[in-house]
Amino acid sequence: MDNEKLNNNGVVAKVQLPDIPAPDKAKTKTYAYACAILASMTSILLGYDIGVMSGAVIFIKDDLKISDTQVEILVGILNLYCLFGSAAAGKTSDWIGRRYTIVLAAAIFFVGAILMGTAMSYSLLMLGRFVAGIGVGYALMIAPVYTAEVSPASARGFLTSFPEVFINFGILLGYVSNWTLSKLSLRLGWRLMLGIGAVPSVFMGLGVLYMPESPRWLVLQGRLGDAKRVLVKTSDTKEEAQQRLVAIQEAAGIPLDCTDEIVKVPKVEKGHEVWKELFLHPTPTVRRILIAGVGIHFFQQASGIDAVVLYSPRIFKKAGIVSKDALLGATVAVGFVKTISILVATFFLDKIGRRPLLLSSVGGMIVAVILLASGLTVIDQNPEQKYVWALALCIAMVLVYVAFFSIGLGPITWVYSSEIFPLRLRAQGTSVGVAVNRVV
Repeated sequence: MDNEKLNNNGVVAKVQLPDIPAPDKAKTKTYAYACAILASMTSILLGYDIGVMSGAVIFIKDDLKISDTQVEILVGILNLYCLFGSAAAGKTSDWIGRRYTIVLAAAIFFVGAILMGTAMSYSLLMLGRFVAGIGVGYALMIAPVYTAEVSPASARGFLTSFPEVFINFGILLGYVSNWTLSKLSLRLGWRLMLGIGAVPSVFMGLGVLYMPESPRWLVLQGRLGDAKRVLVKTSDTKEEAQQRLVAIQEAAGIPLDCTDEIVKVPKVEKGHEVWKELFLHPTPTVRRILIAGVGIHFFQQASGIDAVVLYSPRIFKKAGIVSKDALLGATVAVGFVKTISILVATFFLDKIGRRPLLLSSVGGMIVAVILLASGLTVIDQNPEQKYVWALALCIAMVLVYVAFFSIGLGPITWVYSSEIFPLRLRAQGTSVGVAVNRVV
């Protein structure tokens, strides 16, 4: 345990670590897992929207008699709206806390889902998309930040990948919703598909009542005693809890020998000061961190994953699947493979490491998308003939593509970007990464 620091005279001195009770390791893992799951459930909101929209637009277009351009805007505009939510989430989470930011995200999305589910016109549907997009932006930013701040070091990579797990689970739920509700009338079916998205928000709002607040936020509010109790519940050992508390206290400028329950915080990073450090006057280290954290979000979306998932019914239709039931069934297979793959990846993040999984993921995606493009080209150039092998190749490569994405680039983006930023920059830095993720 490193409890030696340089004093003002440049002399190495022993630092008195704060007195913290020894945690129960078995209870720690259970408690940390429960907190990570509840926080990461906010990511279901984005996943469900992506999955359900891919099938719902088939029925929305027929019911509202809208053009292809309007369909494209309807599907893609959520990413722009997410930008506003994620940009505001960093400051909001520092103001009201991580926990209540999750409640806010769930409440906003709930309103958006209800508006979409009851929309009788294209303009009202777009209004619902706007509100839901703000909620999704909040959710995407806060889940990895909260999870990283409450997770023990031994399971941080595993637990921080949970947002991506729940995005995939949400996509699968969206696909299943499409397939199940497609049998209803045209006017009712797609509205239920979108309106049901409000249900997860209710469970999240209730579940958050059982979650603790982030220990970092508690310390920044001067609630040192509460922060200690949370760290005891979310650390593997007494030494780890002490080290985590020391790091937070140092970042907040609280003397390490302070043992009061409630303390005065002498130095709190103001929002505008954090933004200045990130963009106006970054040190070389902060600049590299920002480029890496934002860059991985950029390349995750530049890979085209959202296009493949959102437009998988169109890809399958282009490949030769005509029946709506068959199209929706094929998309359910995409969601299933994506979800299973991400579950496998979570168990290897801390064992194999981020870099090997990331390189394997990108390599597999490149091969899959090249073969998919080849199959679609053969079908497009010979419209009068049916190539069963080309159809099978296209379906297989879509499944392979999403599988390789889910074993590396999908979960590692959220894990890496939430781990790399120092505590004082984490909320705002992560919000910038999420904003880039949704804009690309």
